[in-house]
Amino acid sequence: MATASLIYVLNGPNLNLLGTREPEIYGADSLDDIAARLTDQAEDLGVELDFRQSNHEGHLIDWLHEAQAQGAKAVLLNAGGLSHTSVALHDAVKGITTPVIEVHLSNPQAREDFRQVSLTGRAAMGSICGFGALGYALALDAAARL
Repeated sequence: MATASLIYVLNGPNLNLLGTREPEIYGADSLDDIAARLTDQAEDLGVELDFRQSNHEGHLIDWLHEAQAQGAKAVLLNAGGLSHTSVALHDAVKGITTPVIEVHLSNPQAREDFRQVSLTGRAAMGSICGFGALGYALALDAAARL
């Protein structure tokens, strides 16, 4: 079943801690706050969201495959720390034709050296970094226009 107006929003490890984990870096918004705002924005844009979070790499890979199988319009992916370490996620993004937009709340280029290379970003259509929770809204706007 193809759903050309469906956009997956996939969130990786530790993003369930948003709002309490290092708010000086990641902001005070919880993942539920972000999901609520994106749901309202999606309605205005005429698209549907499938918003998910997992602390397990394999779930993210399965969901990327599912997005393609469902004929999703795009995927917004915040893989958290896996962005910098997961060849498997890189390969999953490369392995699907569904456009993937990487989202980072912080600016990895302004952080520790190990965060400055994003393997998922190298495979994604584009990346939005450093705008906090607003980055999700910017990515959703871009995805809706694809």
